[in-house]
Amino acid sequence: MEWPYPVEWDRTTELSADVLVLGGGIAGCWAAIAAARHGADVVLVEKGATIRSGAGGSGCDHWESAATNPCSRITPEELTDAIVRSQGGYCNGISHYIECREGYDRLLDLEKMGGKIRDIDDEFRGADFRDEETKLLFAYDYLNRFTLRVWGTTFKPALHEECKRLGVRILDRTMATSLLSETRRSEAGRGSQGRGRLGGQTDGQPESRVVGATAVHARTGEFFVLGAKATILCMSRPSRLWLFSPELPGVSEFRPPQCNGDGHAMAWRAGAEFTMMEKSVQAEWSGTRSFPPYATGNTHNTWYACSMVDAEGREIPWADRDGNMVSAVSERYRPAPGQKLYLKGGCEPDLPSYEFQGPDILPVDELLAQGYKLPLYADLPSMPEHERRVIWGLMVGEEGKTKVPILQRYSAAGFDPDEDLLQSYGEGWRSAAFRPPERQLFGYPGGLMNDWRLRTNLEGLYAAGDQLFASNCHGHAATTGHYAGRHAANYARSAVSSKRDDGQIEAERSRIYSLVEGGSVLDWKEMNAAIAEVMQEHCGDTKSEELLDDGLTKLRELARHQATGLRVRNPHELVRSLEVLNVLTNAELVVHACLARRASAKHLHFMRSDFPGLDPPEWHKFVTVRLENETVVEGEMPLDYYGSLPEGYEANNEAYVGRESS
Repeated sequence: MEWPYPVEWDRTTELSADVLVLGGGIAGCWAAIAAARHGADVVLVEKGATIRSGAGGSGCDHWESAATNPCSRITPEELTDAIVRSQGGYCNGISHYIECREGYDRLLDLEKMGGKIRDIDDEFRGADFRDEETKLLFAYDYLNRFTLRVWGTTFKPALHEECKRLGVRILDRTMATSLLSETRRSEAGRGSQGRGRLGGQTDGQPESRVVGATAVHARTGEFFVLGAKATILCMSRPSRLWLFSPELPGVSEFRPPQCNGDGHAMAWRAGAEFTMMEKSVQAEWSGTRSFPPYATGNTHNTWYACSMVDAEGREIPWADRDGNMVSAVSERYRPAPGQKLYLKGGCEPDLPSYEFQGPDILPVDELLAQGYKLPLYADLPSMPEHERRVIWGLMVGEEGKTKVPILQRYSAAGFDPDEDLLQSYGEGWRSAAFRPPERQLFGYPGGLMNDWRLRTNLEGLYAAGDQLFASNCHGHAATTGHYAGRHAANYARSAVSSKRDDGQIEAERSRIYSLVEGGSVLDWKEMNAAIAEVMQEHCGDTKSEELLDDGLTKLRELARHQATGLRVRNPHELVRSLEVLNVLTNAELVVHACLARRASAKHLHFMRSDFPGLDPPEWHKFVTVRLENETVVEGEMPLDYYGSLPEGYEANNEAYVGRESS
């Protein structure tokens, strides 16, 4: 088929701005909006179409951490402490305190932009989860009321429109490919492992100031040189590392498959510091055997706290934190006696101090031993009317990728939540049973290290959303995006413009367009599948130095013999090939992080057969890795490196705190 757009391999466009935002998802839009409102000239670069792009572009059904809403019974400090402790301390206290303290502010901003955050049509008047005065709806913990149910499909178009209103220059369908730096060379760093990098990639340099980025247009192949005084990384966490099907790439990931971690790869090559990249969890919502999340009956998250029955209609019991059976549906939404609060609905067996123990954690074998019969079903008809309608309608419908493929299609096919059960597949709520080597970066995964202004170790480079370590949900992306945007704008106001490195630009141009001239027959999907196979075999559930070293060798072989020979016939294939090279870089990053932690850690889901001792005290810390010259440099930080959360926040946000007090 003939390519329908003009191909402009030889065209270069140069732009400059005060603040450059890379990634136009939830965090990116908020960063652009905040920077523009603080007087900065802003350019936003998005690989897709900003109006609906990113992991949250198609919606969200709840806003997790609105601790300052008028009905909340807990403080931002209490909620942040619960989040951090639920992860055993391996969590980003800074970013989650920002989320808890500013989350409701961002919802009020969204409401002014046209997003819907209240039950203004009185659909749920009188519901246990509704506040009649404010018309706010709450999820999960109905007593403490810090998580709001929202109409998240209205959010992204509203953010896109606000960006345009503020004069943000949006480059849609444009893929960022590298960070540009003004480099002050110094003595090369010495890494304790001495392991090299993958061949053919830009070396990280010490003491680099980031002064912009390069990019390529996904339809025309046009090359962009983007200068900036401050740059904010707002792209997704890595994906497609362990799970990828060449035949079915569109359903291999819970998040959009093009959200593959380009920003992590760019930052790693530039010398940025990462932590917790050794953490991965057994796949739950990704892979070719998976049913679409929330399309199968369960009790987790969007479906919390739906009743479940077995094949003969026998209800599966619910228990609270302490194992006490609860009978009334309303009790599923309240803390146990003596429990201050509990976190997002559904349950994780490792977190009994906070979360309900519902049907999700009962092993299938135990259910069968008790006489239950498979398959299991979500029993919406037995739920109180308001609970039934808020699950099947608001929650299933507003969460990402549920409105059209699930709510609309199931309804069109005749599914009636007042009468019909919906089958659950796999164990509990899981949509498929995955093997231990099939993993993903999910559940507060690793990412860039940050300080109290969400700056990285590279001057001029900020991060937000999924680029940060221990990222989580829609509200976290929104609040950290806004926060990074205003701090980057303040930095840009006094930053001096820098002369770019033309040699660096030409090297990146050559790297990109050498793929066009390669003439190989290797498809990018085949390359991605090969990377996933290496990661499953050498960086699966249980790791060792020998396995990981062999994995690095195989990744290097892929880089040396396959990466430069990908088939590129048009700009679409160029972008897909650049993505898979970033997947390869991220695989290397993960393996190096796994080598750096020489101890097993429960909360990181990290097991090493050569260091089987679980959580030795001397390893209860953040382990960091970064690329300096040609060496991986390891470091460490205490888990509480950020100090007092209220004091750190207020010291770095005097103007914002002053606005809160006025």
